[in-house]
Amino acid sequence: MIADRSMRFLAPFLLAGAVAPAAAFAQADVPPDPVIQMREHWLDADISAFNFRHSADMFETRAVPHGDAVRPLAEGAKLTPPAFSSGGVTRSYDDWARRTYTNALIVLRDGKIVFEDYRNRSRPSDRFISFSMAKSITSLLIGIALDKGMIKSLDDPAGKYVPELRAGAYGDVSIRHILQMRSGVDYEERYDFGDKPSLAALIHRHAIVLNEERFADRATTITRAAKPGSRFNYATLDTAVLGWVLERATGQSLAAFTAANLWQPAGMEGDAFWIADGAKGVGRELSGMGFNATLRDYARLGQLMLDDGVRDGKPVLPRGWIRQATSMIPFDQPTPFGGRGYGFQFWQLDDQPGAYSALGLAGQFIYVHPQSRTVIVKLSHFPLPEPPHVMAETLAYFRQLTGR
Repeated sequence: MIADRSMRFLAPFLLAGAVAPAAAFAQADVPPDPVIQMREHWLDADISAFNFRHSADMFETRAVPHGDAVRPLAEGAKLTPPAFSSGGVTRSYDDWARRTYTNALIVLRDGKIVFEDYRNRSRPSDRFISFSMAKSITSLLIGIALDKGMIKSLDDPAGKYVPELRAGAYGDVSIRHILQMRSGVDYEERYDFGDKPSLAALIHRHAIVLNEERFADRATTITRAAKPGSRFNYATLDTAVLGWVLERATGQSLAAFTAANLWQPAGMEGDAFWIADGAKGVGRELSGMGFNATLRDYARLGQLMLDDGVRDGKPVLPRGWIRQATSMIPFDQPTPFGGRGYGFQFWQLDDQPGAYSALGLAGQFIYVHPQSRTVIVKLSHFPLPEPPHVMAETLAYFRQLTGR
């Protein structure tokens, strides 16, 4: 593929002594906007290992600065990553990491780093896209706003905080049902582009690629497909609405609220950022998929959750919020990728008691395993659609790393 592209690019210049005539350029139409082109190729499998840590070069962003009191991550007893065994086949860690498209991996045990690996020329300073792990971060922010009394109740309707939503189906849906992905609105997480694009595809293109609208704008007119609370329907639009609720309830931008109430109190080492939608300077943070941070800071976040939101004896998250947010509603049947249940924007992905995950597109994981006091962060570049083996092999190896 790469060689083919290079040959196509070089072909005009490979003719003996040939130089592209000026007239050819003069007659050409104006080429597409290169930034739009980069955004359209953001998920391309052959370059996503690079793109997923360079989102700030392609998108509008909103900074989440770190504070002065950084939480140290001590070095623990070094873990030699075990060989991966499955189906009678044994592979080295390196082979497993390559087969599951790993960009970076870190393992904490009892809050200490026991293994850390950067691959594909990634570095500790790189800020990686979280995709839908951002939904779990938004859930934490909802808990903080609730604890501060900015949100009065999870059973309040979204329209109480965002009156614009009252014209559509979201207006009388409770924040609780939106957290659970049980809003009942008529939305499918199906990105069908082409002549008849799906609603999700339209939102993606116009809000994220073209920056012509905000992600949650179409939530104001969306219709209802089911009674709120009656069924699970994964919808990034739900989390976009939660972000809008947070903005109105707190009176702050999502980035400012994140920095002051989560990122800085938790002692993160690096600045993070949210990707923004909408027109330059006026778009809002993409609360459902746009958070970016370093590998170690994602690990700090996982450790904070494992410690029930407490850092150095002081609560950063409301006590009990993690337990509430990760109390899963089980599915009747596992999802196609093996999901077994869903809480407040958190997943149950396996049968390990109490284990939960923040999960993002293309293989982004913060996996918390309370029984072994282990946090695993895996940042990946799964090609899309995902190969059938990647999720199963990832979770099986997580189980090996926890010793279970």
